[in-house]
Amino acid sequence: VQLQASGGGLVQAGGSLKLSCAASGSIRSIDDMGWYRQAPGKQRELVAAITRGGSTNYADSVKGRFTISRDNSKNTVFLQMNSLKPEDTAVYYCNAKVLGYNPNSKYDNWGQGTLVTVSS
Repeated sequence: VQLQASGGGLVQAGGSLKLSCAASGSIRSIDDMGWYRQAPGKQRELVAAITRGGSTNYADSVKGRFTISRDNSKNTVFLQMNSLKPEDTAVYYCNAKVLGYNPNSKYDNWGQGTLVTVSS
């Protein structure tokens, strides 16, 4: 299973970006999907997560500004980020809990990370 993230970039404070992450490979189904971020010198933290049924949860720091969604038919998760702040600057990683057809396949999968830089 591979996760391919895209959509990062440089944006001014108050701007918007939309991240996408597509899972590919021998996938039977995907449970939870989510976005994490890691700023320089800090630990990786959960930004937002979404269940297969669409239930969501968000870090307090992004509530009301970020929206997570998914397209189960395309094994893709999105993160719409509005009203971006300089403190949102980080590498963003997507995560997917994947049930593969291969019983030895990994359940917890990570994308390669995409850099989001918010300038003040």
